[in-house]
Amino acid sequence: MPGALLLDGFTAVSAQDWDRLAAPEQASGRPIDPFTTHRFLAALEASGSTGGRSGWQARPLVIEESGQILAATPLYVKTNSQGEYIFDHGWADAYERAGGRYYPKLQIAVPFTPATGRRFLGPPEHSETLWRAAIAVTAQNKLSSLHATFCTVEEALALAGVDGTLHRVTQQFHWENRGYGNFDDFLADLASRKRKMIRKERETARASGLTIHALTGDEIEPRHWEAFWQFYQDTGSRKWGTPYLTRAAFDRLHDSMRNDMLLVLAFNGARPVAGALNFIGRDTLYGRSWGCIEDHPCLHFELCYYQAIDWAIAQGLNRVEAGAQGEHKLARGYLPVETHSLHWIADPSFRAAVARYLEAERRAVGEEIEVLTAYGPFRRGAPSQGEPE
Repeated sequence: MPGALLLDGFTAVSAQDWDRLAAPEQASGRPIDPFTTHRFLAALEASGSTGGRSGWQARPLVIEESGQILAATPLYVKTNSQGEYIFDHGWADAYERAGGRYYPKLQIAVPFTPATGRRFLGPPEHSETLWRAAIAVTAQNKLSSLHATFCTVEEALALAGVDGTLHRVTQQFHWENRGYGNFDDFLADLASRKRKMIRKERETARASGLTIHALTGDEIEPRHWEAFWQFYQDTGSRKWGTPYLTRAAFDRLHDSMRNDMLLVLAFNGARPVAGALNFIGRDTLYGRSWGCIEDHPCLHFELCYYQAIDWAIAQGLNRVEAGAQGEHKLARGYLPVETHSLHWIADPSFRAAVARYLEAERRAVGEEIEVLTAYGPFRRGAPSQGEPE
């Protein structure tokens, strides 16, 4: 009979066994989702980005039979709600004001990574078994809650309602490749005013005399990571106080994932002054981190959004996911899309209150997506000739 087993981190499972479930398509090329691969999750753990006092303690959950792992999920014990991007700070505050203890909780997720992907790894028929096993661990340890964030819509719909599981809908902004041959083809799809704005922003970013290089694989050198670490620290200290990734994480990721990363750097002469880090999936480019040590107008838009679109078109990718938040992305061709998560809350009364909140939130998110899409930058209709400049 299959049984559930909690592991002591990703070193307790071989890369071969994990990736057989997480990324079987690697046998013929890139993984669909680089973030659930063993090399990514293990790099976070080995570098000290997870574990210790990070608030993320890896306890992968597997379904095993006769010594063979049939299914797995990246489960973490969380002592805070940092690095999740589908946030429950308000729930935690309400729960503790009512006299409960919200932390620790359990989280099925990829740390520090607001990218949708499979969270229940292996044949789909084992997904419910994994989720029920995670619920059992939550209940047996008298924890407040269990969460699975940025799961696929298929997983969300399949597991919503299981033992009182709640389904949450939030949103992000993604760029979709509509068969463009180059960046100008993309611009031709936009309303004239937005087209002019983007061209002006790109001209402004380059007017300061910076040179921009998009690097991947062996093109990325140790000195580039040293520069990017400075950028990353600057952004982290301004946004959330302490960067999530350690310096060692970039070395670990370089060793095991440099072919899965795109590092876009801006140079002032020979000196790197800004950069954007992306991860490469089979059909999607994932924008992850950005930073700078010199301020230049529109450089953020150029490195994070337009360079990503350029590269995705050149590589024939279908999508750019530019991370969490940011309605400013709308004007730059990134449209709102739904993201999904699952939540199991032990206390029935609190679960009912959250369920009411989520029902209202889903309606609000749906309405907001409809409004934002209507105000998107794309031309109305499809005239045979472009709009006048």
